[in-house]
Amino acid sequence: MRFFGSRRRNTAGDGDRAAISPQQPEPRELDDDELRAQVEGVLLRELTGGLDDSSSVPRPLTRDRVVEWLGDNGFSYFVDSEGDVGGLWHGWLFYFLMVGESSEVLQVRGQWHRDLTIERLEEILEICNEWNAERIWPKTYVRVRDNGAVLVYTEVTVDLEHGVTDDQLDQLLQCGLTTGSMFFEHLDETFPDPLRSAP
Repeated sequence: MRFFGSRRRNTAGDGDRAAISPQQPEPRELDDDELRAQVEGVLLRELTGGLDDSSSVPRPLTRDRVVEWLGDNGFSYFVDSEGDVGGLWHGWLFYFLMVGESSEVLQVRGQWHRDLTIERLEEILEICNEWNAERIWPKTYVRVRDNGAVLVYTEVTVDLEHGVTDDQLDQLLQCGLTTGSMFFEHLDETFPDPLRSAP
């Protein structure tokens, strides 16, 4: 059995250098950089299962990758004047933002389609806090406009500094949309729209 880093021994003769075939040059000593590169190559090959599939290798997060995902899934979307990508899902507005120093942080941010009055602030804060305490995703919060209207938001935020595979990106985007929609459905049940019920 040969261990990592051990030298292969000649088993044909008595072990001295004279027994090595003259056609085979003696293996040269690797410097630290060459050895490190070989080790990294072996680790990468083993950890990725030796797949040549480029979708299984983490790549930097880009707006183009998000737009491609939206198109591949048949979603309608828009790009606003600031370059942010957004769309409507079941009447709720969602944005797919790239934030951070190098735009390496993905944020899927949703906004509930209705405003609440300031008198409902305490009630909606309690609902958001309860949701945040019981669930990992999405983070829920409110913002109060100058006119007193209360807006409700969801966020799923992930730091992708070291890149993201296509499958991981798919899971994160689906997570942001699905969990945000679940919270908004909960709000729709809690605060039924009076215009949607029969008089």
